[in-house]
Amino acid sequence: MAVSKCTRLNGPLIKQMLDSVDSVLFDCDGVIWRGDQAIPGAPDVINLLKKNGKKVFFVTNNSTKTRKMYADKMALMGFKATEDEVFGTAYCSAMYLKHVSRLQGKVYLIGSNAMRQELEKVGIQQTGVGPDPISGVQIDWANVPLDPEVKAVVVGFDEHFSYMKLNRALQYLNNPDCLLVGTNTDTRLPLEGGKAVPGTGCILKAVETAAQRQAQTVGKPNHFMYDCVASQFGLDRTRCLMVGDRLDTDILLGSNCGLKTLLTLTGVSTVADAEAHQESGCPKRLGMVPDYYVESIAELLPALQG
Repeated sequence: MAVSKCTRLNGPLIKQMLDSVDSVLFDCDGVIWRGDQAIPGAPDVINLLKKNGKKVFFVTNNSTKTRKMYADKMALMGFKATEDEVFGTAYCSAMYLKHVSRLQGKVYLIGSNAMRQELEKVGIQQTGVGPDPISGVQIDWANVPLDPEVKAVVVGFDEHFSYMKLNRALQYLNNPDCLLVGTNTDTRLPLEGGKAVPGTGCILKAVETAAQRQAQTVGKPNHFMYDCVASQFGLDRTRCLMVGDRLDTDILLGSNCGLKTLLTLTGVSTVADAEAHQESGCPKRLGMVPDYYVESIAELLPALQG
């Protein structure tokens, strides 16, 4: 619909764009909230989109919360959201293992309690959550006890990640039939004040390097994240909008799946970043150029209230 990419969305163009979509997929952190604070106006935008008949979904690479935890967090902030509208990588990893891999066996999980809960909800047992302290010497590490029922190593965000967990993953993955699945490849988690901490991508890269294997990732920008939503709700990709703050995950997901894309500047990426991708002429980088951008999703409010 856009005559050119990276168009500033304002005035009549907002209503025109909203009229062209039936479903809107939102990233969460940096888009509808920052930390534990809602972006000003964001709850009204979400609630009015629904009131106006749009389907609204939330797609996040964060694997540390269950769908219910996200729905509860949103309710506290004033968003009208239900558990089945939330698609985090903890849930999507469970869906991938259950319905795509058709896993018969257990998972060695480098990840959170939320991931454990989502796996167990679909009948997949896991081992590995929590600290794994080191003991012994190298020959002991190479012969660490393994659960023979483990058929996949799944890597998400794990605050207890350690050398022993890395080693245990390697020993499982020495079996070529053992699957390696990662939630996402985000290498840094941006915080307020320009600070950042290492993200899941760093943990996943360590496991891939040790095992000399490439993981199947389920999170953005992999199309599986969209497929997960579309298969359950029968979405028409030509009438979907992806809204996000990161060009390399949110906007690239939209491009990979043929959705309209909207960058909001309340999070990580900037218009300058998008313009640099656009001017590069590189096909992969062009996938990170949004159709539109806004300073904040609150700019959609007048068109929704009219």
